[in-house]
Amino acid sequence: MSEILKVRELNVVYKTEFETVNAVRGITFDIKERETLGIVGETGAGKPTTALSIMGLLPKPTGRINNGSIEFKGKNICYLSENDMRKIRGKNIAMIFQDPMTSLNPVINIGTQISESILLHSKEKSIKEVQERVDEVLSLVGLPPSRKKEYPHQFSGGMRQRVVIAMALTCNPELIIADEPTTALDVTIQAQVLQMMRGLREVIGTSMIMITHDIGIIALTCDKVAVMYAGEIVESGTVEDIFDKNKNHHPYTIGLFKSIPSLHHKTRRLMTIPGLMPDPTDLPEGCAFEPRCPYSQEICKQKRPFYYKKDTHAIYCNLFMKN
Repeated sequence: MSEILKVRELNVVYKTEFETVNAVRGITFDIKERETLGIVGETGAGKPTTALSIMGLLPKPTGRINNGSIEFKGKNICYLSENDMRKIRGKNIAMIFQDPMTSLNPVINIGTQISESILLHSKEKSIKEVQERVDEVLSLVGLPPSRKKEYPHQFSGGMRQRVVIAMALTCNPELIIADEPTTALDVTIQAQVLQMMRGLREVIGTSMIMITHDIGIIALTCDKVAVMYAGEIVESGTVEDIFDKNKNHHPYTIGLFKSIPSLHHKTRRLMTIPGLMPDPTDLPEGCAFEPRCPYSQEICKQKRPFYYKKDTHAIYCNLFMKN
C-alpha cells in the first residue's frame, strides 16, 4: 500500500506579542491507504494542533507552521492558499470534531448541513442526486433519512455524533481525521460509534487518524500508534509494538498503561503520573518528560532524548542509549 500522508519534522507555534507557545515540535509520521493511525496523549500534548495543521485550520494570525512539511498524495499542502485548501477539505480530507453540538449549526436542519459539502465539491450534481447522497450517508451511519429535516437539538448526543460522521463521509474522502469523536458520549454509545466507524472504514476504504486520550480506543480501532507528549512523539509503532509488555517502552507510555483499571488485578488506587505537562512557553532544555520521569538521569536535563529504533518500533528516551 502506498503512503497517502507524510508528515516530516512538523513544527507549529502560537505566537502573540507576549509569548510563543511551542505546540508541536518536530513530529514525523506516515499513513498508508486504508490504515488508521492513533495519536494518544494527555491534554496539552499537541494532538488537536496536529490535526488542525493538516486541515489548514490553524487560528490566524497566531497559529503558524514554522518548519516541516505535510505531504498529501505527494503534494506539500503546508503552504497552500485558503482557496486551494477549500478544494481539499471535505473532498479529500475530512474531519470529525470532538463536540458535535458546537460543530453543528443549531438553526439549520441536518440535511442541509450534510449537503453543503456535496454542493461545494460536486457542483454538477442535481438537487435530486444531492438529496439521494444525503439519504445514503445517513443510512450508512444508522440514522433514518426521514429525519434529515430535523435540527441538532432534536437528536441525542450519540445521534449528533453520527450526523457529524455523516458530514465527513459525504464526498468519500481518502483521509478522515477524528478528533476525540467519542469523548462526550457515554460508554455504551461510545462502543456503538467506534464499531460503526470501524465498519465504515472498511466499506469506503478510507485512511484515518484517530486522536484520543483513551488507550482502549487505540487498541480497538488503530493499526499504528504515536504517543505524544509536550508537542513531541515520544514513542511510535504498530499496535502490537505499543501493547507488547515484553518490549521496551517510554516511561510516559508505561505511566499511561498503569493508569488504566485492570479487570484481572485488584488495586486500592490507580497509579498517576506525578506533576503536570511542562509550560509550552518555557520547555526544559533536555527531555520534556524529565521533571516527571521516575527514571530521570542527569543527561536527561541537558540533552535531547536518544532515538532508539527497532523494526517498526521507535522510542525517544536516554534509557535505551546502550541497547
